[in-house]
Amino acid sequence: MRFGVLGTGFWASDVHATSLAGHPDAELVGIWGRDLAKAKAAGAQFDVPGTDDVDALLADVDAVSFALPPDVQAPLAERAASAGKHLLLEKPVALSVDAADRVVAAVDAAGVASVVFFTNRFRTATSTWLEQAARTTLGGGSVTWLGSLAGSPFDTPWRREHGALWDVGPHALSLLVPALGPVGAVQAGRGQGDTVHLVLSHPDGRASTVTVSSTAAPLASGIETWVHGDAGRLVLLPEGRVAVEAHQVAVTELQAAALTGGAHPCDVHFGRDVVAVLEAAQRALDTGCREAVGG
Repeated sequence: MRFGVLGTGFWASDVHATSLAGHPDAELVGIWGRDLAKAKAAGAQFDVPGTDDVDALLADVDAVSFALPPDVQAPLAERAASAGKHLLLEKPVALSVDAADRVVAAVDAAGVASVVFFTNRFRTATSTWLEQAARTTLGGGSVTWLGSLAGSPFDTPWRREHGALWDVGPHALSLLVPALGPVGAVQAGRGQGDTVHLVLSHPDGRASTVTVSSTAAPLASGIETWVHGDAGRLVLLPEGRVAVEAHQVAVTELQAAALTGGAHPCDVHFGRDVVAVLEAAQRALDTGCREAVGG
């Protein structure tokens, strides 16, 4: 399958393009960027053309791997799906449910495959953890994800504007939702910097907590993920430097979904549901009230 990468930043080059360039069953054929000079420079790294003409790139590919801010990604994803291209999207899919719904509608209308790259969902360790969770009567769980944007390649305008809720929150939801079920309501509170604390309601009385921050002290940085139930506490251990390998798994699974026409558990519909929880959490932060998802 022929892929184009949309994006020219660190994540686009170091993960998306690197993954595709080394994938045994996919071909990287071009890179698009809003800045032509940056697009050409990124393309030169991988010996493929760089362009600022998105339609020209779409005409030359079967699928698109997105590495763009979510507000830029969403309308381009609609455009790519309408052109019949399969989508490997970044999280969050969009910054509003309305925008995410438009991407879902375009994907469904075109009948193309979609996968959202929630990095941890493409690790073998996560698959094993979720299988163990499915065999357990669970009561709840927790994710704490503390980091610091300052001085990192992820210190970008959209992350500074929207904070850890929208940047790191999707990672937490991508783990808790498949383990505990869909989120029905959210309570939220602010901490220091962009730190956010959430209490999520899941079916059958299950509940989870989430703490995310992109402004934590460096010595406090780290990730803790666990669910609890009749088998005790199931802990998902973090693992560094897995992004390229995880992206290659996502590419393989997108290709399989495109071939079979089957749905993927991390498709755009799941991505849209994650945006709905984030939007409810944002309302809860703004109002100080418990907010229903979709309310």
